[in-house]
Amino acid sequence: MIVDQAIYRRGERLECGDLSDELERLRAGAEGFLWIGLKDPTDDEFALVNRELGLHPLAVEDAVTGNQRAKIEQYERSVFVVLKTLRYIDETSDIETGELMLFIGDRFVVTVRRGEGNPLRDVRQRLELEPDRLQHGPLAVLHAVMDSVVDHYVYVDRELSVDLDDIEAQVLADDGAGDANAIYRLKREVLEFKRASWPLADALMTYMDRGAGRELHVDVRHLFRDVADHLRHVNDHIEAYDRLLTDILSAHLTSVSVQQNSDMRKISAWVAIAAIPTMVAGIYGMNFTGMPELVASVNVAGTEYYYGYFVVLALTTTACVFLWTRFKRSGWL
Repeated sequence: MIVDQAIYRRGERLECGDLSDELERLRAGAEGFLWIGLKDPTDDEFALVNRELGLHPLAVEDAVTGNQRAKIEQYERSVFVVLKTLRYIDETSDIETGELMLFIGDRFVVTVRRGEGNPLRDVRQRLELEPDRLQHGPLAVLHAVMDSVVDHYVYVDRELSVDLDDIEAQVLADDGAGDANAIYRLKREVLEFKRASWPLADALMTYMDRGAGRELHVDVRHLFRDVADHLRHVNDHIEAYDRLLTDILSAHLTSVSVQQNSDMRKISAWVAIAAIPTMVAGIYGMNFTGMPELVASVNVAGTEYYYGYFVVLALTTTACVFLWTRFKRSGWL
């Protein structure tokens, strides 16, 4: 749907009538430009705007298809920009990705937002309070929108940093806490962030250094340079998060392996200790009558005392205590 539309002349907002008539007057020499904001438009709504403004067909195809890579495409008379918006969900610590597209013409701007991330109402209101910036035309809108998107990147970057610190503390804790699934989940969110921000950095630098960006007003160039600098810092952080998560995952898996080896040693030690009484019970539980120790006895004052069982029990206990002591010293128990 069309969220908002207006004419901006000398930094002031004016009501907008028929789109094609307004654009014709602007191209005929009137000052100002047209800004149309769309939110999850239907095919009919987008077709109406396209028919009135005559957007480039390749850009329209990308906008209708959606799921585009962040990019800046320059055509003969217009510029098509795709930005990936990010929204951090506090309840689940997930990142929700949306899409924001801009058609920049000689006297018009069309913003198409898909998803709930990065609403543009505040961006428009801030620009309307700065008429000097609005006088730079459609590119002032492009900068303001791109700056807002990158500011949201910075916010999500801070939230990811907190999540990363929590996972790192869990993995490196003495109790060996930590969940591989949580590490994988955060790594997936980092990669999703990376897919949104890295292509934009390359596209922006290419536009500024090799494209029409050379012809921009010096003040606008400085504004775009500032956005590129913030984006570069964010990308450096995301790359560091990705590497650190790989190291954390490796450390977690190593910790799990060490813990499993320790558990196996303990199990093996107790099995070895338990094997001795098990063996003795197995041998002497066979009802054999020809074993000397079963009838070994001593006569004391005319009374016969059978001591064979006590000797076997003492030897078994001694062997178990000996093994327990050795395993304890070696750290197996």
